Amino acid sequence: MSSMLAAEKKAMRAEMAERRAAAYRAPDAAAKTRDACHRVAALLEDALGSDLTEVVLSGYMPMRSELDPLPAMSAHLGPVCVPVILGKGQPLEFHHWHRDAEMVEGAFKALIPRERAPMRPRAMLVPLLAFDRHGYRLGYGGGFYDRTLEALRAEGPVLAIGFAFEVQEVAQVPTEVTDQKLDAIITPSEMIRP
Repeated sequence: MSSMLAAEKKAMRAEMAERRAAAYRAPDAAAKTRDACHRVAALLEDALGSDLTEVVLSGYMPMRSELDPLPAMSAHLGPVCVPVILGKGQPLEFHHWHRDAEMVEGAFKALIPRERAPMRPRAMLVPLLAFDRHGYRLGYGGGFYDRTLEALRAEGPVLAIGFAFEVQEVAQVPTEVTDQKLDAIITPSEMIRP
């Protein structure tokens, strides 16, 4: 990655973290979370059919000011899993989650299930700092989701859904060849299909 691209991404990460934090603290944040979570089932049904009981959905345990997917994960009719970071430079693994699962701290302080049961997601809710309408996202810089999506897509279809507040949208995310596109983005007010 060129130093100019790295600097552009760093500056955008800082700005978008502030924007996202402001949205997270806003008085209407709980209502926005509910609205975004309601859109998840509609998108999954539209993309994958009306029987979602066999569709494995990967969510994530929200950190910092990320839009909270837990209500959508709890409402999903099929199996749910969450990502587990194995190590730097490696793709994520996914392990079964349910609302009563005992969680422990994993890498980067992300909560992960104490009991591991590996799964392969068919649809993924993906956290991010910024997104654009072309389907690109800006994450935290570790490349975990890009590596993971590349590996999963080599094995078969997976629906990657960015999950974010509206204020996280930018005109264009700075990209490089390793960046994987999202198939959709859900915000509290919109479902975007690039």
